[in-house]
Amino acid sequence: MSERTIWKTGLGLCVLCLVLFAAGWFTREDPSEKPYLQILGGGFIFNYRNAEVFYGFTAQVVRPLASGSIIEARFEDPGGGPPHVVAERVSPMTDRYMLRSPPVAHVKAGKPYHVDIEIYDRRHEKLIWQTRRNYASQVSDEVMPEEPLTVGPGYHRYRKGVDG
Repeated sequence: MSERTIWKTGLGLCVLCLVLFAAGWFTREDPSEKPYLQILGGGFIFNYRNAEVFYGFTAQVVRPLASGSIIEARFEDPGGGPPHVVAERVSPMTDRYMLRSPPVAHVKAGKPYHVDIEIYDRRHEKLIWQTRRNYASQVSDEVMPEEPLTVGPGYHRYRKGVDG
């Protein structure tokens, strides 16, 4: 091979690399356009054993967040009271978080209940990102038993006069 052939081959490979790099650059997803959280799932849970109803969601961090940032959820109270606020700090140990409301009552089937999801900096001073989700139950809480079906450790507290 002559020097000229080697030089042309090297130049051709450099041009090919530049074209491939440009194609990749123009077709890439810009990370700044992605949301911080991807909601993986959510909805209502009817725990018949404990006679409790709550709702919530699971989220995965898909855009880098500073350690200590706060994920905050405001769950609409089906009973009409103020929203239930639940917060979780972002940790480098996981990228998945599950936030759920405390037990709720007066859930109506088919009615959407709002959850406002917000991310704040570690001092809870600056709002970084927010979204709203709606969750509806397929059944109303009228199907729940009046009292827990099971009592004992890990299920429900002992109540004098009821548990014997």
